[in-house]
Amino acid sequence: MIRFDLITIFPDFFRGPFDCGVIGRARVSGALDVRIHDLRQFTTDRHRTVDDRPFGGGEGMVLKPEPIFKAVESVRGAGAEVVVLSAAGRKFDQAEALRLSRAEQVVLICGRYEGIDERVVDHLATVELSIGDFVLSGGEIAAAVIVDAVSRYVPGVVGKEESVLRESFSDPEGLEQRVEHPQYTRPADFRGLRAPDVLISGDHEAVRRWRAQAARDKTARNRPDLLGSDQS
Repeated sequence: MIRFDLITIFPDFFRGPFDCGVIGRARVSGALDVRIHDLRQFTTDRHRTVDDRPFGGGEGMVLKPEPIFKAVESVRGAGAEVVVLSAAGRKFDQAEALRLSRAEQVVLICGRYEGIDERVVDHLATVELSIGDFVLSGGEIAAAVIVDAVSRYVPGVVGKEESVLRESFSDPEGLEQRVEHPQYTRPADFRGLRAPDVLISGDHEAVRRWRAQAARDKTARNRPDLLGSDQS
């Protein structure tokens, strides 16, 4: 069991993403505990204010520290990972998904507007993460991505846990990162486009070798950065 606590000003955003697919089934089975918290419930003024103008001037608004600290402190258990979602964070990857999956609780703080007061990052969060080199309107989409990626490592979420270790960017031996090999299914011949003969040959060792090389080739084509200086 792993527990996710998501802190957001748009709790309704998560009504769909977590109710279907493997996440939905895992919540029903009890393998996952996902809780959504409305940040405005942790304000003290009658207008339920969660943001204010940035010190020093500038455009936009900044999420205030007080309600975020109250929200996290009300849900955080011992040893919880507290994640701030921000375009300025370090890039989230498969290794980070595996690391977070080993926690009993992951608290995700969804940023909005021009960002979050830096005191939350410095004194409350355990890590600041970004899902890519682009800017989103808020952290809710990023939170859904992280919950999905982390959950796949939790026993009982994916039917065959060992299959997760064969997916793109996953290498149980830690030797290299690469994208997953291409996949094919029936019909073997579609409009004259044939699936590789080796995959329907029944030769398991030949299939294994083909998949390993095809994964390297596709990585070199689409993600050469994963191969570093050695692209052989």
